[in-house]
Amino acid sequence: MAGARVSAGAGTDSTTEASKAVNREASGLSDKEIVLESQGLGKEVSSPEGPLAIVRDVSLRVRAGESVAIVGASGAGKSTLLALLAGLDLPTTGRVLLAGQDLNALDEDGRARLRAERVGFVFQSFHLVPALTALENVMLPLELAGRRDARAGAREALERVGLGSRVGHYPRQLSGGEQQRVAIARAFVVRPAVLFADEPTGNLDTTTGGRIADLLFDLNAGSGTTIVLVTHDRTLAARCGRVCIMEAGLLAPG
Repeated sequence: MAGARVSAGAGTDSTTEASKAVNREASGLSDKEIVLESQGLGKEVSSPEGPLAIVRDVSLRVRAGESVAIVGASGAGKSTLLALLAGLDLPTTGRVLLAGQDLNALDEDGRARLRAERVGFVFQSFHLVPALTALENVMLPLELAGRRDARAGAREALERVGLGSRVGHYPRQLSGGEQQRVAIARAFVVRPAVLFADEPTGNLDTTTGGRIADLLFDLNAGSGTTIVLVTHDRTLAARCGRVCIMEAGLLAPG
């Protein structure tokens, strides 16, 4: 239903509830504080048949430390919505407030700066730089932020994801699961307010995907970082504190 505020969640077990409690404690924020909000968000593109609405009137509020899954069929608009929420694309209508900043009010440089400081990304295809080692890939966001401790911070992040012995390896020398762990280390190394994940286990086998999911939620619980993920995997989605279903550009509670 258009314009519906998404507040209902999927059923959660005691582990999920404990994780959310840890998230709130770790973040030092009350569960009423909103880190991400969209208001009447819409996105249209041109097509031979005329304007095509990909995202329609989405209003969503996400609290600090939450984990939210967006599920739906291919072509439902999930990845487009994620790009809008992260400020990678601009809406046709509505607005996004990310970490207290109105993305519509920022220019491209301002949005890039906000993403560098407050946002992490994990994608299905890893997006590592082939010519850089695992350590250098993880150092990138710290160096862009002007951090003098980039090397030490990146090494610590790789230790956290179990790759302390692989810091000098290039992406081609790593398995798919190891590459995704490097991508996760890179995403968390700046201690983002929000981590956006687009099919983070989509290119991995079931066992490796499960380990990557464990890692994501362990880091989520330990750092208080909010996770918003898009997935076709209902098992992965069910581990989130809230599941929202997207269909034909509309977002509804799961």
